[in-house]
Amino acid sequence: MAYEGASLDANLAAAAGHDPELVRELRKAFIESAERQIDLLARSRCDGNWEVAAMRLKGLAASFHADSLMALAEEALDTVPGDPVILRRLNQLLADLAIEI
Repeated sequence: MAYEGASLDANLAAAAGHDPELVRELRKAFIESAERQIDLLARSRCDGNWEVAAMRLKGLAASFHADSLMALAEEALDTVPGDPVILRRLNQLLADLAIEI
């Protein structure tokens, strides 16, 4: 997962003009936004809510070229609301990314 974090950091650095403090702030905002979408996924009880949260998560991941997160969000679109396997994988990926903050 270190590669994913490094890739995310490189994209954040490019957006922040290599300002380390701004990179940290953007990374934190990225993680918090992803956490919100994963929480919405976890609370979704219908296909529509699940799909909206998964698409938002996928869009967020795509915005920062977080390929692993984008792939998991895509997988979520192919599962049922509340799928514990995909939720566990998403939470683990996010936890790995958050370690580096």
